[in-house]
Amino acid sequence: MEGVSRRRLLGTAGIAAGSVVIPAAAAEALERGEVTDPSGPPPEEAVVAIVRDAKRGEVTLMSGTSEVTVRDRALVKRLLKAAPKSEE
Repeated sequence: MEGVSRRRLLGTAGIAAGSVVIPAAAAEALERGEVTDPSGPPPEEAVVAIVRDAKRGEVTLMSGTSEVTVRDRALVKRLLKAAPKSEE
C-alpha cells in the first residue's frame, strides 16, 4: 500500500460510508413513521408542534416557556401525515 497515506485512506472511507443508498422500502418506512404505544412516561416538559402554514412549511415548536417558529416543509409534511385524522 505504498503511496496511500492514512489521511487519504480515512477520507476515502468516510466518503464511501456517507454515500450509503437506502432501499426504497426502508425510505418509505422512515417517511411515514410507525404507530406505536409510548415507550415510557411522558417527559417533564412536553414539546408541542403547531403547523402554522402548511404551504409555506411553517411550524411553531413550544417547550416550557420557549417558542420558536421554523420553516421546514419536510417536517410539516411528516407531521401532517402522522397526525390522526378527524372523524367529522
